[in-house]
Amino acid sequence: VLSVWGWGGLGVVLFLITFGPFAVFYLAFYIFCFVGGGFVVTLLFGKTNSERHLERCEHSYLPATQTGILKTLDEMRLEPKPIQIDRRLTGSNYIDEPLQQVIQFALRDYIQYWYYTLSEDDSFLLEIRQTVQNALVQFSTRSKEVDWQPYLTTRLVDDFATHLRVFRKAQDRLEDSKQSKEMVESFFEAEVEMERNICRDVVCTSLKDEEGFLRDLCEVLLYLLLPPGDFHNKNMRYFLREILARGVLLPLVNQLSDPDYINQFVIWMIRDSSCNYEAFMNILKLTDRVSELEAVKDKALEELQYLRSLDTAGDDINVIKNQINSLMFVKKVCETRIQRLQSGKEVDALKLAANLGKLCIIPLEHILVHNIALQFFMDYMLVAGAQAELFFWLTVEGYRVTAQQQLEVMEGWQKDGRKGGDTKGLLKAAALGVYEQYLSDKASPRVQVDEASVLQLGEKLQKDSDPTPEIFDDIQTKVYDMMLRDERYYPSFRQSPLYIRMLAELDMLKEPSYRGSDDGDGVSLVLIGCFSLLCLQSLDDLSNSCHDDNMQLHAFISDTGVCNDHGKTYALYAITVLRRNHDGSEDSWKTYRRYSDFHDFHMRITEQFENLTAILKLPGKKTFNNMDRDFLERRKKDLNSYLQLLLNPEMMKACPTLVHYVYDFLENKQYSKGKGDFARKMDTFVNPLRSSMRNVSNAVKGLPDSLAGGMNKAADNMGRMSEKLGQDIKQAVFKVPPMLPKSDFDPEHCRVSAQLDDNVDDNIPLRVMLLLMDEVFDLKERNQWLRRNIKNLLQQLIRATYGDTINRKIVDHVDFMTAPEQVADYVKKFRDSYWPNGILAESPPRRDKNIRMRTRVAAKTNLLGIMPDELKHIIGADTTRKGILRVFDMFQHGPMNRRLVYVLLEGFLETMFPHYKFPELFVKLHSRSPRTARYTQKVKSTFPKR
Repeated sequence: VLSVWGWGGLGVVLFLITFGPFAVFYLAFYIFCFVGGGFVVTLLFGKTNSERHLERCEHSYLPATQTGILKTLDEMRLEPKPIQIDRRLTGSNYIDEPLQQVIQFALRDYIQYWYYTLSEDDSFLLEIRQTVQNALVQFSTRSKEVDWQPYLTTRLVDDFATHLRVFRKAQDRLEDSKQSKEMVESFFEAEVEMERNICRDVVCTSLKDEEGFLRDLCEVLLYLLLPPGDFHNKNMRYFLREILARGVLLPLVNQLSDPDYINQFVIWMIRDSSCNYEAFMNILKLTDRVSELEAVKDKALEELQYLRSLDTAGDDINVIKNQINSLMFVKKVCETRIQRLQSGKEVDALKLAANLGKLCIIPLEHILVHNIALQFFMDYMLVAGAQAELFFWLTVEGYRVTAQQQLEVMEGWQKDGRKGGDTKGLLKAAALGVYEQYLSDKASPRVQVDEASVLQLGEKLQKDSDPTPEIFDDIQTKVYDMMLRDERYYPSFRQSPLYIRMLAELDMLKEPSYRGSDDGDGVSLVLIGCFSLLCLQSLDDLSNSCHDDNMQLHAFISDTGVCNDHGKTYALYAITVLRRNHDGSEDSWKTYRRYSDFHDFHMRITEQFENLTAILKLPGKKTFNNMDRDFLERRKKDLNSYLQLLLNPEMMKACPTLVHYVYDFLENKQYSKGKGDFARKMDTFVNPLRSSMRNVSNAVKGLPDSLAGGMNKAADNMGRMSEKLGQDIKQAVFKVPPMLPKSDFDPEHCRVSAQLDDNVDDNIPLRVMLLLMDEVFDLKERNQWLRRNIKNLLQQLIRATYGDTINRKIVDHVDFMTAPEQVADYVKKFRDSYWPNGILAESPPRRDKNIRMRTRVAAKTNLLGIMPDELKHIIGADTTRKGILRVFDMFQHGPMNRRLVYVLLEGFLETMFPHYKFPELFVKLHSRSPRTARYTQKVKSTFPKR
């Protein structure tokens, strides 16, 4: 035993010495690998034998495959499947070619990229393409059968105007209640009150419900457009439904309802118009969003840093200095407005102007011939109980114009040897109607004039069979003098808030702003241009320098240049001024003036010194080619002659106070326009009325359509004239609404087209303009007199521009917009925007907040800048600004934009498929809204069944 253990131990020791201490582990690993390898070999050998055995068993029980089947399978694998597609879609090659490219790109980017990972068979893609083409063919065929003119000119405008009405009611509700409700919540509350049986709040605010709505809508469209076999294929139908709903319509709605996209689109639409500097400054001073002001200020600071870093010399430095000064001014305006908004010290411009009491005086004769001014004076006279006097004066004006026209027509007939009918008899009946309405004992209210004049007029009307157009002139003059001098009327009107509001509508007031003081308590009323100089400064404040009589001025234009500022090009004249003081010393400087500065200066001094009108002659204006070098040189010579005559010592001796005006004009500073700017404003709204028919007569007479029908029409109008004016007084004083069909609902709680005036001419452009103007500018709040004047002005504008061919022009324009070439262009633009260079465009990242805010400011500026001055003269500058900003604010809420998109889509589908019950379908699709159920319950509780 000892020998066994000895020899064993010796073997272990020699093993460890020979192979090392880890030899035991190696030995165990080798043994494990040997055993494992043998097990694997045995397993594989058994598996192979088992498979062979099973194969022998299967062939022993199944018959052999026929050779024909194998051959057919081989041919099917080798033969390519032919793909034949009819590429005709709309019947026009112009449209089909780009449309086929759109289909190809859509299949490639939305289907092929994942389908080929599942199968290489193209039959499914062929079926999809064929189904899409069949739907497009049905859609194209149906669109050709539809008359799109009523939709584009009536339904589309009505949907937009109704959407704007809902937004306006939501705004008014928030302002009246002073609650912190969200605008979107208030908007949809107003929508359900107007629509009554439908509310789109769930679809517009919930992504899940919106996707469900689009799925249901797409399934209905597939039912209408697809062949029955394709539609009943559930896999195909669901597949196309998801692609249309989530891949096409939902992204499109997201883009169209994005406020930033809409703002960019507005800027692009009016990109050709030059930037209006005054509109830009008005937007900065009117905005109530600090973020917009901060964005503009940051951009101004960025540009200031860049300009200050430039190394310039020579003439460029003057340009850069001007740019720096402009940017500094913009920065100051933004900081002042931000300070006011953050401090909560909002200032009412109208109240401040009333407290200052320094306002321009508009004569009564100008007020009576201007629509806007007349409206405010009419409102004041109604409150003062003197409506009879004012309406009598206006009625007599209408009578005089109509009588003069009809007598001229009658004289023309007599010269031609024709009978003029009972013209004088009709005029006498009209004159008696005016007398009975305003001057007789039965008149209520009655014009307050001396009884002797009334009795004399009554006797004259009874005796004279041929009343003249001037028969009321004596009493009309007395009524005018009474309104002018009686403290209860025009003098008190000038001290009333209505007068301040009238100036604001005439754009003769600007919003006050805080001075740049630290405490921010000081305020000032800033009026436009030289109007501030006229009203808020005395002549002694124009120059603080004490100019001695011995001081002599010499000036001449030394150079002329052309400048471009804010997109406007104008000529600039460099004036070298030499001043000799009484002590013998001389001063010299240069100042720069535009022709408009000369023109305003000339208007100011000629109004102050009427004897200069015959002596001083300013070179006339030129509209075209006024930047031509030869023309500028001639004007420079003429202006030099004007300056030399103005500075003649004899001229100064004849007008001693003229030196203050001349020195202010030639001083080296920015010229502050004075009386010229005010006079220009007065001319813009007075002169056009003087050169044409007085607008007030449009409300009491009609334009004769023919000579034969003109007499009866004029007499009929004169016969009803007093009745119409009486209705105006009743509506204005007692707030009686116009006659409308009886309804259980407020007329304001209905669509705009439901209240379209039946008396409006059957003229599509006029109806469209009235609908839009009523809602955009809220003209229903104005009295009926102004609304009729606006209607008449629009009628005259449309008839003067287009005559009787306006409807034909609209049809031609619609045909042009739907022509194959135009439709093909739309498809190409869609293709290029979604697949630029044939590659699917990536979703752009959300733009920076400051960029979006500056885009808002730019969009508002462009919208305000394109408004024509003629529109401001018709409805008022302040009303125009508020209306434009209301439209802009409406588009700044995503859910509300979605509602407008879906309303337009619903109207489009109802027009496309008029024989299907789409209105009832949309009511059902939107029935999930809890607001609809609450409103229905509220109506039932308010109006219980009897």
